[in-house]
Amino acid sequence: MPDTTTTTVPLLPLTNGVVLPGMVVTMALESPEAQAAVAAAEDAGERVLLVPRVGDRYATVGTLAAIEDRGELVSGVRAVVVRGLDRARIGSGVSGPGRAIWVEARVVAPAEPSDRARELSRRYRATVENVLERRGTPRMAELFRGIQDPGAMADTAGYSPDLSFDQKVELLETVDVEARLELACGWLDELLADLSLKERINDDVTQGMERAQREFLLRQQMAAIRRELGEDGGESAVDDYRSRFTELDLPEGAREAVDREIGRLERTSEQSPEHGWIRAWLDTVGEVPWGRRSTDDLDLGSARTTLDADHTGLDDVKERIVEHLAVRRRRADRGLDEAVGGRGSGAILALVGPPGVGKTSLGESVARALGRRFVRVALGGVRDEAEIRGHRRTYVGAQPGRIVRALREAGTMNPVFLLDEVDKLGADWRGDPSAALLEVLDPAQNHTFRDHYLEIDLDLSEVIFLATANVAEAIPGPLLDRLEVITLEGYTTEEKVAIARDHLLVRQRARNALDPDEVVVHDDALRAIVEGYTREAGVRQLERQVGKLLRKVATRLVTGAEDAGAGDTGPEGPGPEPSLPVVVGAGDVTGYLGRRRHFPEAAERTAVPGVVTGLAVTGAGGEILFVEAARVPGEPGLTVTGQLGDVMKESAEIALSHVRGRAADLGIDRAEAASGRFHLHVPAGAVPKDGPSAGVTMVTALASLLTGRPARAEVGMTGEVTLQGRVLPIGGVKQKVLAAHQAGITEVILPARNEADLTDVPSSVAEALTFHLVSEVGEVLDLALEPAPAAPAAA
Repeated sequence: MPDTTTTTVPLLPLTNGVVLPGMVVTMALESPEAQAAVAAAEDAGERVLLVPRVGDRYATVGTLAAIEDRGELVSGVRAVVVRGLDRARIGSGVSGPGRAIWVEARVVAPAEPSDRARELSRRYRATVENVLERRGTPRMAELFRGIQDPGAMADTAGYSPDLSFDQKVELLETVDVEARLELACGWLDELLADLSLKERINDDVTQGMERAQREFLLRQQMAAIRRELGEDGGESAVDDYRSRFTELDLPEGAREAVDREIGRLERTSEQSPEHGWIRAWLDTVGEVPWGRRSTDDLDLGSARTTLDADHTGLDDVKERIVEHLAVRRRRADRGLDEAVGGRGSGAILALVGPPGVGKTSLGESVARALGRRFVRVALGGVRDEAEIRGHRRTYVGAQPGRIVRALREAGTMNPVFLLDEVDKLGADWRGDPSAALLEVLDPAQNHTFRDHYLEIDLDLSEVIFLATANVAEAIPGPLLDRLEVITLEGYTTEEKVAIARDHLLVRQRARNALDPDEVVVHDDALRAIVEGYTREAGVRQLERQVGKLLRKVATRLVTGAEDAGAGDTGPEGPGPEPSLPVVVGAGDVTGYLGRRRHFPEAAERTAVPGVVTGLAVTGAGGEILFVEAARVPGEPGLTVTGQLGDVMKESAEIALSHVRGRAADLGIDRAEAASGRFHLHVPAGAVPKDGPSAGVTMVTALASLLTGRPARAEVGMTGEVTLQGRVLPIGGVKQKVLAAHQAGITEVILPARNEADLTDVPSSVAEALTFHLVSEVGEVLDLALEPAPAAPAAA
């Protein structure tokens, strides 16, 4: 440690600067404290202690300085010239003459420099010379060459304008020479790195400007050469592409690819086929809506109002869509989509349900509720992977895939995409389109989707994807795993009547040029159409029948007006002009649509033993089916017909084995059950059928045949059966119950473990039906078969 001596001097506070030993500084005496300290210095041998004030405290170390001159500045302010002599630690305050603050100062005498200090001094000198050279003032380095003392060398850092006030105070308070040199070297190293970075940036900017000027001159020369050769058109096309893409908000990777292709176009002769390929590619890239986005309307109340206005019923589906929009709103409010690097919220909704329930129109409603553009991509029958990802540019007639084409059609980068009929995708030697969709429908990957034709990353994370399908089981497994399935089960009769009144009738009146005051269709007429002329889960056939009825009305109006105007007479005289409005009630439907198409047939079909009413789900929704059992001559065994799948054939084998194994418990003669050949048939043989849910129906049909007890006409049933007679749960309960209700069935037998699914059944339907929840086949037979005839009384 260096030696110290103690002296008593006045303290002169410094508020915006630091004076280090060896510095000569002119100081303006603006504060009363400074003036008092200088006045008191006459009693201290013209010595003062210069101490920086840091916030609300004084530095622990100050600079003992000598006052070499006194005077006034041009402004009239008193000033002194001081020379920094030594560092001094501030001791306790003492009393002294005048109004100055007197303190004891322990002067720190410089110690003998170590080898480490000399090495750091040389390093510091070299760094200072490097900094001055980069700043263009290398001659100032000569001022440092006369300084040999390492401590004095370190104190020269106080002259640097790049150091802050706090850094200079820290330099003053660092008494140890080695520590002070290391501190100064560290700061100058950071300064040198900053200067090097700025110099490199300036060089890059200068080189870029020089390259741009060089390219400009070369292009002007090339333009002159082309004008001489009569090829002036090529240059104008290149300039046109450059100006077009300058205005587009292209991502960095896309801009590099475009610049590269424009350069190739410039070097390619117009007679070359490649010239046309490049221009086609540039035109396609220019048509992609880079940077264009529509602003989302995330008002949930407005969204629900829009959905309710467009669709009647489907409350569960609407709630899920509103939930999806609510999550998007919260993510947008909190900026979460940007925080994860472009990845979206991770929900790809799949609307699964029978035809005509409104899957496609729901997609349009979502787009309208959000204020986004809507694009429908039909995937039914697509078998070529290139339809999704596009063709390679090496092929003749190559073009981008349907995703890019849909973006061009939408005109924004955040439309609502409806991928229609994903369950109808095929696969052959040209690839598997469903595999190409895996990246599109993965929120973790689709922000870098790459089309084979463009070979540019496209950000699809802002697109809302909706998929539709009739049967979820037909969607490839890996693709289904990326989808959140929302099931649309179908409509009740009352919902169909409301849809026909509020939507279908309005649309069909407009299509057939009819005004509301020209035709009035009562609800009972619409109900008669629903029950007697359609049998579907959706409303597509219902709309056709409503349209047919209104066409008949329009024809009647036109024919009646013409007959009345021409005065033409027929066998019954002139044709009177119909009075307006034309009113259609339930009794008028037959006159417009002809005889009724559908009748309750369960009572007629089940009148004989061996025929039972079952419930099933197909791609068209819920349906009733009849299982017929007959005993035919031949070797013992089983024949099944009706285009049944393997699972349904196995259910028939299980049913027969169970009936034979428990014949006694079921009241069946064992020998009669074991002999002969049985034939099970499910009518509507042109329609493929499969699944295990017809098990209890087949057991009941065989038991009805062998006991002679007919099935109850008002009962429908569904459930899988085991060899031990257990009834297992099945799917599609809501669709099956709706089909039973529409067919006039009043009692439904369901597996006990499907009780929770009854909450999905509309209350109006549930109140009209009686549900029997069973666990054993014996319970099914007791409920489904007519009682056994009583034995004749003994004589």
